[in-house]
Amino acid sequence: MTPSLGSVWAATFPPKPTFTEKDVPDLSGKIYLVTGANSGLGKELSRMLYSKNGKVYVTARSAAKADEAIRDIKATAPDSKGALVPLVLDLTDLSTIKASAEKFMAVESRLHCLFNNAGYMGPEKIVERTPQGHEMHFGVNCLGPFLLTKLLTPTLVATAQDKVTPPNSVRVIFLTSFAADLFAEKDTIVDMANLDFHADKDAKYRYGASKAGDWIYSYELSRRYKTHGIIGLGVNPGNLKSSLFRHQSSIFRLLTGPVNYPVINGAYSELWAGLSPEVTLEKAGGLINPFGRFGHVRRDWEKALKPEAEGGNGTAEKFWEWSEAKVTQYA
Repeated sequence: MTPSLGSVWAATFPPKPTFTEKDVPDLSGKIYLVTGANSGLGKELSRMLYSKNGKVYVTARSAAKADEAIRDIKATAPDSKGALVPLVLDLTDLSTIKASAEKFMAVESRLHCLFNNAGYMGPEKIVERTPQGHEMHFGVNCLGPFLLTKLLTPTLVATAQDKVTPPNSVRVIFLTSFAADLFAEKDTIVDMANLDFHADKDAKYRYGASKAGDWIYSYELSRRYKTHGIIGLGVNPGNLKSSLFRHQSSIFRLLTGPVNYPVINGAYSELWAGLSPEVTLEKAGGLINPFGRFGHVRRDWEKALKPEAEGGNGTAEKFWEWSEAKVTQYA
């Protein structure tokens, strides 16, 4: 389905960020986990959280990458009273994620915001698979973050219900994309009959579909856990000058280059979603547009968000249950 002119304009010509590090209060005592924190958006976001005295778990696929990112971040904020903690996390392999989550939970009993920031966009003509056999976009962008979130949900709930935790402050962020608008299925958001991609689609479609799946997670998480004090949000960080597109053709990069923005702007989108006082439980499950503001989902998506018992087609609920089935043995 073709996205609306409004959504195209919102993604291509967003207003300037209104919530930056200068608007962030002292984060002493707050704990954050950022996936893909060794580069790009994740590194910029971690830097801002740390500069305001937050404790940030810097995840990367290797200890060397996490340690290098920590050295770089510390150099930018020498006066910070926060902490940067390396955590190895490989979202491509479901069998490894529990160990990473358990390492975090062995030390921490609280988590104020989980930023599911890490993402993958693969080569155009190659269908890569995870060790469990899942299409790589859905493995890294969907199932990996879903399992991590599932494992950390008890800690998030405990944090939200702690009397010292301010209301509306415990959040889970999933990164979506304008590509979700472009490639999500009409009425159902995702094609439940082709989540294994036995019917081949090109990489841009697979990426966009996985990002639509991430937004479903943010919505369904909120629907299920809002009463426990958790806010889930799907964040479109914007069109950015990011290494995410390194596998795409030179023509694609040439065409998109003029409307791509600095990576820091995308980090501001996440910062707004994770910390802005404008975000409340009443807004849980919402879509965040660049570079930090509430947006609107495609009208046809509303059918997928409603369970069948409420007159919808129940695809969001079914996608969550499909994800549960795929990760249960690794939880």
